[in-house]
Amino acid sequence: MRLELHRAEVRDLRWGTPTRLENHVLYVDKEEAVAAISDDDRIESWEIDLARPGESVRIIPVKDVIEPRVKLEGGSGFFPGVLGPNETAGDGKTLVLSGAAVVSAGPIMAFQEGFIDMTGPGAEHTPFSKTFNVVVNAHPVEDLEKHQYEEALRLAGLKVGLYLAECCKDADIDKVEVFERGTVAEEALKYPDLPKVAHLCMCITQGLLHDTYLYGVDMKNILPTLVHPNEIIDGAMVSGNCVSACDKNTSWHHVNDPVIKELYALHGKEINFLGMIPTLESTVLAGKEKTSSFNAKLAHELGADGVIITEEGYGNPDTDICMNVKKCEALGIKTVVIADEASGTDGSGQGLADATPELTAFVSAGNVNEMVEVPAMDKVIGYPESIAHMSGGADDSLREDGSMYVELQSIIGSTCEIGTNRTGSEWV
Repeated sequence: MRLELHRAEVRDLRWGTPTRLENHVLYVDKEEAVAAISDDDRIESWEIDLARPGESVRIIPVKDVIEPRVKLEGGSGFFPGVLGPNETAGDGKTLVLSGAAVVSAGPIMAFQEGFIDMTGPGAEHTPFSKTFNVVVNAHPVEDLEKHQYEEALRLAGLKVGLYLAECCKDADIDKVEVFERGTVAEEALKYPDLPKVAHLCMCITQGLLHDTYLYGVDMKNILPTLVHPNEIIDGAMVSGNCVSACDKNTSWHHVNDPVIKELYALHGKEINFLGMIPTLESTVLAGKEKTSSFNAKLAHELGADGVIITEEGYGNPDTDICMNVKKCEALGIKTVVIADEASGTDGSGQGLADATPELTAFVSAGNVNEMVEVPAMDKVIGYPESIAHMSGGADDSLREDGSMYVELQSIIGSTCEIGTNRTGSEWV
């Protein structure tokens, strides 16, 4: 597969007609953007707002973040199986509006949503304080069930991302990134002496608004599989989960997966990158045992010498980590884990909910319980009172002056377990 990402840089964001990218400024036609999502009768009304880096703006509660992308060659649309056709992603040319993002938000939320501050100390902990954000706020019809609302808002965010990119197909391109790799067999012939490494990507697949989609399929209904890394960075995986905001892998995270990019950079030089194994995080012991056995078997059949294991969420998925490590190591496959920790507000607690002696290489993405004080913002897009119901928030988190005292886990992407955050340490 050969994938070219044609990156057009967005350096400012304004309202304007028509929607276009001109001199690095993304102009958004508000009425057209709303029209792109107004066919869903589950939503009574839509609001679209803009938030730029450095502005005194808070977005709350956040559901998902999407990078605007569209296929230029080798396919049509984007997000195959969801918005695009059911065809394999990862080939051809894709337009990327680098620096732009679509942020979905709304009043019906689960306790595991989060917030984005565009400036101040909270902004230091999320990559989305540095993106130019088009915020989609959905007001659902009365008594809409949460799972219906989640689906409507998930699809709306993706549609707006696709709409923006579609309107900018003729934009000037600033950079072209090429990701090219053959089949596992072909690469093994080219690099017979290099250690073979796979990325074992644990995804929230627990149901009850804790879902991840692969080619539009709810992953809790599949067995672990192997995908070419190009498929993931070309839109094959979509977030639909309400895991704690700090370590939620948003749809933006998947197409910008830094583990994939780093392994690609080492491919053919220090390692032979086998690909990604997207895998489940079950809520029941039998499911964890089955999935971890399939993960280890698949890695072994591929001839993996090592696997990078990344987690999504924390708590009971820590047992999935330990099982994956234990079973891979038993087959002679070296493991490295990237995960965050829940060590209490003073950092003195046990970081993971489970342990195994085989887990000897661990990269910490930070402590989700660390306390952060964030000041009031001049503008709030959304519902500041929702902090009372979020993981990391409490009834008294929102103060009368608009400032908040919260745990790090209420900030979107603050302890991302594929490594896009700025917090963390490692021991080996």
